[in-house]
Amino acid sequence: MLFWLCFIAIVVILCNFLNNISLKSGVPVLLVFLFLGMLVGISDLPVNLNSRPLAERICTIALIYIMFYGGYGTKWKTAKVVVVEAGLLASVGVILTAALTGVLCHLVLRWGWLESLLLGSVVSSTDAASVFYILRAKKMGLKNNTAPILEVESGSNDPCAYLMTMVMLLIMSGKASAGNVALMFGKQIVFGAGFGVLIAEAALYTLKHAKFKTSGFDTMFMLAVATLSYAVPQAAGGNGYLSSYIVGIILGNSAFKSKKNMVSFFDGVTGLMQILVFFVLGLLVRPAMLVKVILPSLVIFIILVGFVRPAVVTAILAPFKKYSFKQMSLISFSGLRGASSIVFAITAVIGVAQPEHDILNVVFCLVFMSITVQGMLLPLWAKWTDMIDKNADVMSTFTDFTADVDMHFTEVTINDRSLWKDKMLKELKLPTDMRVCLIIHKDGTKEVPHGSSLVSVDDRLILLSRVTKANYELDLQQQVVNEKWAGKTVMEYGDTNIGQHILLIKRGEQAIMPSNRVILEKGDLMFIH
Repeated sequence: MLFWLCFIAIVVILCNFLNNISLKSGVPVLLVFLFLGMLVGISDLPVNLNSRPLAERICTIALIYIMFYGGYGTKWKTAKVVVVEAGLLASVGVILTAALTGVLCHLVLRWGWLESLLLGSVVSSTDAASVFYILRAKKMGLKNNTAPILEVESGSNDPCAYLMTMVMLLIMSGKASAGNVALMFGKQIVFGAGFGVLIAEAALYTLKHAKFKTSGFDTMFMLAVATLSYAVPQAAGGNGYLSSYIVGIILGNSAFKSKKNMVSFFDGVTGLMQILVFFVLGLLVRPAMLVKVILPSLVIFIILVGFVRPAVVTAILAPFKKYSFKQMSLISFSGLRGASSIVFAITAVIGVAQPEHDILNVVFCLVFMSITVQGMLLPLWAKWTDMIDKNADVMSTFTDFTADVDMHFTEVTINDRSLWKDKMLKELKLPTDMRVCLIIHKDGTKEVPHGSSLVSVDDRLILLSRVTKANYELDLQQQVVNEKWAGKTVMEYGDTNIGQHILLIKRGEQAIMPSNRVILEKGDLMFIH
């Protein structure tokens, strides 16, 4: 018991240190825990895990929360403009990927038809965590809504890959018929989506109307909702992963009081779940086994990256006639394989009585190649295709939770033109929903304010105000100041661009309130309404 406690604590501490290193390199820290699991697996430490059924149960539980948070973090306002394309990639694209990979695997490697198609189904989904870890680490914004397409596709294609894997296992069991397969498809989709919507609406109603008197109980409630979102439809024969994603996306794009607190909680939970998955998967494999499957794994990797993925992306996106060859090339190259493929591979080898080939270790090698080779080349590929947008923020594709805080702190600096200078606080006549919390004088001294506190030039006032709960959204646009407007004032910009209002200017790490006399500088990021 004491050994396990120490071991878990050391792993979590390692996670924090190694994460900083991986952010600089752009290689996901999850690979480190993959290797750590392999090292522990071949050591004499009492943590060997050779039970594939147990590993499958552990990884399935972890994948529930990863799928739920994948939906929870999807910003629907950004994603809806590409939902058709991304949805086709996540459904039709998965089916085509499974079929083409299976056919080529049979023709090139001479595997049996059923095992080839099973392998194709297992590796048919892409991994959101790996792709966006690299994009965030390199701070890469992408042009023409590429990031939302990748986010929605990779976040939602696991349910279809799982469904394809289950269908192939049903066929290989000898119990398949046209009616059975159709019934499975129907139950998986109808029960998965139906229960997802029902659970999300019930949870949202509870979060809005119930009063959690003890801090943290609302977060535990959400944890239970995420668990039920998988368990209930799965018990009815539905697709639990599809339900988890739908529940996450509905709750993540709805307004309720404690939403921001849950972001930090689930961010940590999801990170630990991903670490757990890769560590457990590392325990299952042995280096000697991997050596035997390197060649077929490399062949399948080349088939996926060099032919299948480009062909599928082109076939689906080209008819829209708004995606360039370079953009489709980047979307294709960003199709990294991840933890879900290995989890489905474990399910596959458990479901096949006597597999002819070592599918698990083949998929393991394939995922490793994908994360390392594709992952490390992805920034270069984005640069080569000229798809990097230096003015875009990759985080803008994720749900913006800052608007969910009830109260908001603002800093105001008093200048010589301010109507507040040389006045006492009680003379300022602030709105009832705003108050001064602190006065920082120009000499650096801090004063807890009272009615007779005097406000002078260069003083900084920390204001507390209530965030609006009005049911509307500001349609904000971002624009970088070019040479044309550099040196001009905010007033001159407004006089020329009638109907546009600059709300904020970001200059490096500094946020500037745009008064009329503020001079714009080249490279400033303007937030315009």
